[in-house]
Parts: sequence; C-alpha cells; structure tokens
Amino acid sequence: MSVAPSVDSATRVAEADLLARYRALRVPRAVEDKMLRLIRQNRLSKWFSGYGQEAIAVGCALALKDRDWLLPMHRNLGVWTTRGVPLRPLFCQLMGREGGFTKGRDRTFHFGLPERRIVGMISHLAAMLPVADGLGLASRLRGEDAVAVAFTGEGATREGDFHEALNLAAVWSLPVIFVVENNGYGLSTPTADALPVTDIADAAAGYGMPGVVVDGNDLDSVIASVGAAVVRARSGEGPTLLEMKTFRVRGHEEASGTKYVPPALIAEWETRDPVDRYRARLADLGVAVDVLDAIDAEIEAEIEAVAEWALTQPEVTATTEHEHADLYAPARPQSTFESSPVDDGVRFIDALSDGLRDAFDADDTTVLMGQDVAEYGGVFKVTAGFLERFGAERIRNTPIIESGALGCALGLAIDGFRPVVEMQYADFITCGFNQIANNLTTTHYRWGTAVPVTIRAPFGGGIGAGPFHSQSPEAWFCHIPGLKVVVPSTPADAKGLLRSAIEDDNPVLVFEHKALYRSLRGPVPTGPHRVALGEATVVRPGADLTLVTWGVGVQWALALADRLSGEDVALEVVDLRTLVPWDRETVLASVRKTNRLVVLHEAARTGGFGAEIAAEVAEAAFAALDAPPARVGGADLPIAFSKAIEQEVYSAQARLTEVVRRTLAY
Repeated sequence: MSVAPSVDSATRVAEADLLARYRALRVPRAVEDKMLRLIRQNRLSKWFSGYGQEAIAVGCALALKDRDWLLPMHRNLGVWTTRGVPLRPLFCQLMGREGGFTKGRDRTFHFGLPERRIVGMISHLAAMLPVADGLGLASRLRGEDAVAVAFTGEGATREGDFHEALNLAAVWSLPVIFVVENNGYGLSTPTADALPVTDIADAAAGYGMPGVVVDGNDLDSVIASVGAAVVRARSGEGPTLLEMKTFRVRGHEEASGTKYVPPALIAEWETRDPVDRYRARLADLGVAVDVLDAIDAEIEAEIEAVAEWALTQPEVTATTEHEHADLYAPARPQSTFESSPVDDGVRFIDALSDGLRDAFDADDTTVLMGQDVAEYGGVFKVTAGFLERFGAERIRNTPIIESGALGCALGLAIDGFRPVVEMQYADFITCGFNQIANNLTTTHYRWGTAVPVTIRAPFGGGIGAGPFHSQSPEAWFCHIPGLKVVVPSTPADAKGLLRSAIEDDNPVLVFEHKALYRSLRGPVPTGPHRVALGEATVVRPGADLTLVTWGVGVQWALALADRLSGEDVALEVVDLRTLVPWDRETVLASVRKTNRLVVLHEAARTGGFGAEIAAEVAEAAFAALDAPPARVGGADLPIAFSKAIEQEVYSAQARLTEVVRRTLAY
C-alpha cells in the first residue's frame, strides 16, 4: 500500500484548465445546495447527499477519456455532471418527474447511460464491482484500451463481491480501477466498528495489485492518482485499488441526520471541504476572486432555473401495459435456418454441446465463463474441445466466484457481448442469487439496456449426488420479473432452446437435467436449430387427463401414459419447455379438452412452480374442470445421498401414479 503525495499540479496547469476543473467541481455543489434547500422547504422528499465528497467523482471523471466507463454510486453526482449529462432530464430523474431517465422506475442515480459510458448502480453496492470487470474484459476482447472505474463504499468492501471482483480483475489483468470512498460511516456505524484495519488499500497486496491511499478531498490528488492508475491499466499491467479518504458531513440521507457523529469531527472535516480548498488554491495562484465569483453565480443561476423548471413537470404516470412492455428487451429479427437431416440417436448432452458450438460459430461476441470449462471441458464435458476451437479469450475458466462471474457477464452484455455462464451445479447458483435477482433482471426495465446473458445450470437428482448436487431450484427463479427460465426435456429441445436463449436479448436461465445428459437419446437436426422460448408442446395427445411437466418429469409422464394406455386411459402430456414465460394457452386448451389437470415436477411440492400452473388453471378454466387440479412434487426434504431414500421417499415419480388415478376417479 502506498500513500499518494500531496499534489500541486495546479501550478503546472493552464488557467483555463484550472477554471474548467473548478467549474466541474462547482456544478455538483450547486446541485447539492439546491436539493438541500428543497428538502428544508418540504418540496423534495429524500436526498442522498454527497456534500463534501465531490472531488472524488469529479476527479475520477476528469482523469478519464470519453471512451472509459464509470460505475458510480448514489453520492457521485459529479460523474453525471462532469460527463455532460443534460441537466433537465437529470433533475426530472432526481425528482421523479416525467422526462427522467428511468421513467419513475428507480430513484436518483440508479440508472445508466451507455452512450455516456455510465453504468447504473443497484443498492447492493459491491455487486457493481464485478460488472466493471466485464466492461474491462470487453475492452480487451475488442483490442481497445478503455478503462472501467468502479466506485464503492468502505462498508461494501466487507461483501463477497469486493473480493470476487478484485480477485478476477487481478487474475485476468483487467483494465479496472476500484475506487473505495471511505467516508467514515456506514449509515450510523463508524468505520472502526466494521473494519479491523485503518487502510482498506492494504488489501490490494492480497490480490497482487497496487493499493493507494488518496486524499479524497483534494481534487488534484484525485486526478493524479486516477491518472496514474489509468496509465497502468491501459498499458496492460492490470487493476489498481484506490482508497479515497473523505467524510460524509451530511446524514446517510437527509431524514436520518448526523446526531450520531461527534460535532467536532464534522467541524474538522468541514475545514477540508474540497470546493473551498480548490477555490483557495486558485486564489493563491493568482486567479481573480471576481472570476471565481462569476463562475459561481452563473452555475447557481443555471441550477436554480433548471430545478424550478423540473418541479413544474408532471409526476410520472404509468399503465400496466406500458410497464410490462419494458420488462424485457424486444425480440430481434433472426435469420431462418434451412432444414437439415436428422440424426436419430443423439445424446442429450451432445445436443447441448452442438447447440452451444453452433451459437459460438455464428457469433464471435459469445464468451463462455465458468469453473473448469476450458481445458477440462466442464465437469460434465459439455464444453470439451471448445478451448481448442474458440480460443482462450472466449472460453474462460473463472475462479470459484458465482457472483463475480455473473456480474462480469453483465458488464460484457452492457458492452455488446453475449456471455454464457456455466454454473458447475445449479445448487451453487445461490452464491450468485443477488446478481440475478437484483442486477441482471432489473437493468432493462430500469434503464433500457439489453442484457443478453445466458446461464447454464445442471440440476436435478436421480444420480445419488446428495443434497448439494441434486436440487431443482427452478421455482425460486420463476418469481423474478425480467428473467426467462427454460427447461429442455429432449435432445432436440436442448439444442434448440439453448440456441434461442443465447440469441435472446434478455437474461435466460437454462436448467439442464443431469440425469438426462447421457441416458436420453433422440432425433436432433444436424444443422443449426432453434426452439422458440415460451412455447409448450403436446408430446402425447390424450383425452382423459392433462399431465403438465418439464425436464425429467416428461420421461416419467410418458412412461406412466404408456402403462395406463393398456387400461384404456389416454393421458395428454404437455411439456412446458419454458417456465417463464409459460405457455398458458396450450395448457388451458388441453385442460378444456380433458377436463382434468395434474402438474408434475421433481422439486419439492410446497412452493413449487406447479402451484402457479394449478392456480392459473383454477382461475381461468374452473368451469372446465371435472376434478380439482392436483400437484405432484418431491417431498419437502433435502435430497438424500442414498438412492433408496431419494427414490422411495423423496421422488415425485413414486407418487405420480396414485395422484393421477385419484384425479381420474374423482
């Protein structure tokens, strides 16, 4: 760890540039002053102030080129103003008025502007750090020299994403600068109560990168320190950790106040105010005070006028149709494939591999990331041979960082790539849940950027793998707006659905049942193949009962249908294929024909996705039912290692026949 020396670079900068720096620093301060007045006047309900911390955001932005990325936080107003974001829509955004960047869907600075190379935050601050890794990787893959600068607070450095992001950036030598704003408090908790060290920059040594402590209230020191890190990043030497020492002189947000902070401590830091310090420095260098006063007056008048104008704008209005229309990125036109010969005996796993390979052949923006996916070919060998075919830049082993890999994928997607992330087992996806639930799936709805990220997740039991390698967690993810969930059950669908998922401009989670990998064979087109997302298929027609299922459940359902056909019972088996969005029309049409419904899934019955299907059918087709909708699921237990326990106690298959017969007899 090193300490950035005090910088008197102002003596080496032309007066015009000095005044440009002062102006850049003064704009966010004028906005702060106006917002605080509006709070006191009860004309604004909430404000997260960065008062006294402006030099960090402004200095970082000034040290970069327009091609570089910034990932700011809620106190980094200076990033937007320094990057030239128009003030009128910015104030509408801050005040929740029509014309704001998120259309009222998120507050203050939770939005991105890719055209300005700004990425919007989520409240889980550390989660944005791996996103910067993805942006840095995108730059390198294109042979460009853009740098990504990600901000976080000292409190968020205790989160796992901080470790995962720094580790990945260092291992891959990415052009990323991590800026930690150490402002003394995490809401009301003093830093000393949350961190066992004085300098967070000391942590950099553990990742093999430089760590520098910077006076975050000195604009010139910030610019110089970031500038040095930028030179290092552009030259291919990798990331840097910069700890900006500053202080939050206002409350976490204005309503909470600062009663928990010793008044003397606030007074001490007020003497180090970055705007006052820079103004005094310019005056010492001979810049006329009336010149500075004129700049202040001009900026304050502009901010006053724009803020008052924004307050006259209407509150955000919305319709259900409009909100749902923006949940997903729209579908892109796709070329059609010529029909190709069919191979009748393709294994499920080989069809997956073929579909993935075809997608990578067709689009060189596809990138694969995951544990052991390169030389080893993945633990199930789906990607065997991919490293040799596509090269190490596109087929990338990651450390054990589910959250970091998913965040990195988001960064790649924002900058135009189509990443595919392999979860070694679906059970491990919980370690990346936040990135999926709060980052990947909200981005398009909040600020309109497509997120073409595909997540492959081998799931399910039946192989004696125990409770941590056998789960069927699909229901967790069906409850997340903005995510698409796919579960193929045949080799042809495995190939076609995976191709469609990769080409989709939204995050898609593809669950692949491990028990089908090498046990199931079927006909598969030899050429490129797509299966549309959101379309179920009737895999066996019948008139007596509709059996809806997915994944390995399709094989169970077909086996039962074969047995019952000898009793003159005709089950109609519907394979959903896509759980979100699921094909209501096909299911309802089948139920209206058979008048009975059983939903089957391997996952635990309570809270399973089958409950959603049963409820929808009960609401939409109640009059067509001759029996109550029934659900068959696994026992509400962890999945045991013992195959006897799994098959005889846990398995839904063991209860399927009984439930179907009971529903038929009702």
